[in-house]
Amino acid sequence: MSLSPVKKLVLETIWMLNRPVKPMEVAKEVGLSFPTVMMHVVGLAKMGYVSAVEKGYYAITEKGREALGLPIINIEKARQILDYVPAEKAFYFYVDIGKPLGVYAVSLGDFCEKVQKIDIGSIEFHLNRGDFEAWFVGLGDAELAKKTALIRERKLSGEELRSKLYQVVRSRCEELAQIRRQ
Repeated sequence: MSLSPVKKLVLETIWMLNRPVKPMEVAKEVGLSFPTVMMHVVGLAKMGYVSAVEKGYYAITEKGREALGLPIINIEKARQILDYVPAEKAFYFYVDIGKPLGVYAVSLGDFCEKVQKIDIGSIEFHLNRGDFEAWFVGLGDAELAKKTALIRERKLSGEELRSKLYQVVRSRCEELAQIRRQ
């Protein structure tokens, strides 16, 4: 079943937040009215794409993840994504073309730590070019790449951008580490 653009936006937002959320929080995140979001959440629940995990809180289901085209991550895939990469596959931070910062990340966890301190101009430069998405795909994490693309589409900048990127990457690292431990 295909999703309307607004239903897809609501579902992607629930997925992006990566925890049970109230429809009011989704409404605030996407800039729509609460009644509109609630109507779409109810529709998504009827479709089996979200479920109420406790009173007033909704989370994406496996069926919802499939509707967004997200791959299933097993223990081996989680391990691969979290592993260290050789220097030639590391992420090298720049502030502009030909202006390296001399800072690089050799794993997703290392990337997460570096994003907290790196020059904000570097984050904006790489995000706008799609560099983060390409590196995440190279690590084998299409899901994180998709989340990063959604951040780019929201046109965030400055510390708000840093905070959102860090939050998404940290959450993904925690999720993958949990899968890897199973």
